Amino acid sequence: MTYAQSVLNGDRLALARLLTQVENNAPEGRSALIELFPSTGKAHLIGVTGAPGTGKSSLVNQLAMHYRKVEDKRIAIVAVDPSSPFTGGAVLGDRVRMRDLSGDPKVFIRSMATRGSLGGLAQSTAGMVQVFDAAGFDIVIIETVGAGQSEVDVARLAHTTLVVEAPGLGDDIQAIKAGILEIADILVVNKADRPGVENTEKALKSMLDLAHPTERVFQHHGSTMRTTAPAQPASSALMWIPPIQRTVSTEGKGIVELTEAIARHVVYLRQSGDWAVRERTHLEVELEALIRETLVNRFMENIPQGMYEDVLEKVIQRNVSPWEAMKILMKEK
Repeated sequence: MTYAQSVLNGDRLALARLLTQVENNAPEGRSALIELFPSTGKAHLIGVTGAPGTGKSSLVNQLAMHYRKVEDKRIAIVAVDPSSPFTGGAVLGDRVRMRDLSGDPKVFIRSMATRGSLGGLAQSTAGMVQVFDAAGFDIVIIETVGAGQSEVDVARLAHTTLVVEAPGLGDDIQAIKAGILEIADILVVNKADRPGVENTEKALKSMLDLAHPTERVFQHHGSTMRTTAPAQPASSALMWIPPIQRTVSTEGKGIVELTEAIARHVVYLRQSGDWAVRERTHLEVELEALIRETLVNRFMENIPQGMYEDVLEKVIQRNVSPWEAMKILMKEK
């Protein structure tokens, strides 16, 4: 029996092993993803992002507990951690903050290392999410590393993106400076029991009042990627304005209201057609990334041995520009 068949049959051990194969980009992982792909497209993908120190892990823990205990959903969590400079593995391992969920057969937590990938998401995150989706998990929560300015990658993968803020971080709104406010579907002011929460919420509302663009723009590894939202109908009932929800995740306060906001967003996505738009966007970006990676690998395999290093050395010595080096390697004039 293949990994894919075992995963479809509910084998947790096979699921764990397959996730490792996918993260390592092993041939077995790629084969399983091909086999599993027809079974994907059912799970609700929730991205959780924000500046470091806003309490994202605690919030994810509370969300997962609510979905399990109140709604009896199967929950998968992909926690993207910084990489260890020594082993390349995830620094925080199995997320010590999520011990409340351990032992639940309907919860699966997987930490993975960024391994230098930009955007807060490792390159194999999309593959892992597809595995969980095919395995029958109702909700997949993707928690990013909290790197700040390049967190926008999460928006191209998730159906619903939560941007988490917290008062008292030395700036009224860290998210504005980080450039991630515009990707929010729901704004969460966590640690709302701290002083300054009113100022944080006021600043967020001011930013929301500026504009509501019809085109979402993503910066993906230096390339601008756009997705045009469906034309907004005249009725304001089908326009989504990101709500601001206060939470105190360490005490479980505001979690019910937050899940209600998430549920409203799902209804909006279905009614407006934006669900299909987002599915198309993240599959298109994933396909383009795979094509780009394959073409680069194929190019490197076909150039004469040592040629790349020789041309690179000329660039380093400032004898040729990177553009000229590209033409030399591509044998252009």
